[in-house]
Amino acid sequence: MQKCENCNSKFNWRKIFKSFFWWSYKPIKCDNCETIHKITFFSRSTVAAMGILPIWIFGYFLSPFDNIFVASGIGPLMGIIGFLLAPYVVRYQKAL
Repeated sequence: MQKCENCNSKFNWRKIFKSFFWWSYKPIKCDNCETIHKITFFSRSTVAAMGILPIWIFGYFLSPFDNIFVASGIGPLMGIIGFLLAPYVVRYQKAL
């Protein structure tokens, strides 16, 4: 999980998730020292990939089901799980 670059206090999952929810990528303010952190460009790409790639890979390559309704339900579920895990891998840097 990401820490503040100034005081090393950890950001919680909810704060990071809300910062990129609905693709707005809002900066995060540290609760301890008020330092503002912005998401890096690579992390923006990571968030998009973690939400879209599992759906695409499962839907086109790994779908073991003959039923299209089961496959169309599991693919988005994997995308949602990837999106919920994104706060653990995104990186922020101190804003200038």
